[in-house]
Amino acid sequence: MKAAKARGFTLIEVLVALTIVAIALFAGTQATSALARSSQRQTDVLLAQICADNALYALRLSRQMPGVGESNAECNQAGRVFNVQLKVNPTPNPSFLRVQANVRDAAQNYGILQISTVVGRY
Repeated sequence: MKAAKARGFTLIEVLVALTIVAIALFAGTQATSALARSSQRQTDVLLAQICADNALYALRLSRQMPGVGESNAECNQAGRVFNVQLKVNPTPNPSFLRVQANVRDAAQNYGILQISTVVGRY
């Protein structure tokens, strides 16, 4: 009588397959996490850009030269609070001032955006 040959996978083959699946799942999780962080960063930059633009437009619409120095303001966008710091510095030409807007997340206190422009006499 002939003995029946066992069919199936050995324990080593199963462990190797599980390791491959675990590595693939880990890589997928890391990629998903990176996409979520990138999306959040893009949202932060967009909202910070709106805050900076609003502050600079308000400065231009005042139709007078701003004073040299720093000023701080809060900006609420999409339920989030941002701190907008405007730094006004002189330029070699007295008819122009350099304005730098720094936008920070108020809750986590990290810098999101920094933009500069030049404001002239009207």
